[in-house]
Amino acid sequence: MDSMTLIAVASIVTAGITTGFGCLGPALGEGYSVATALKSLAQQPDAASTITRTLFVGLAMIESAAIYCFVVSMILIFANPFWNHVIALGTGQ
Repeated sequence: MDSMTLIAVASIVTAGITTGFGCLGPALGEGYSVATALKSLAQQPDAASTITRTLFVGLAMIESAAIYCFVVSMILIFANPFWNHVIALGTGQ
């Protein structure tokens, strides 16, 4: 297996693992947050606007972690910085 194929395989596997773990954690966190917010709304219906606003801000923060993992995996697949290094080694530059 040449070095380009090895880097391609490593990039694709790493991108898959990054996306898998990077989406699993935020999904569990979002589920727990919504469940806790629903419990809070059931106990304190008067504070619905405050709880809802805080929930949406928290969900946006949690979702940003999944988006960052997705961006890293797209960089590994489409704009991998290691490819230029291998190409430079192959041409003798």
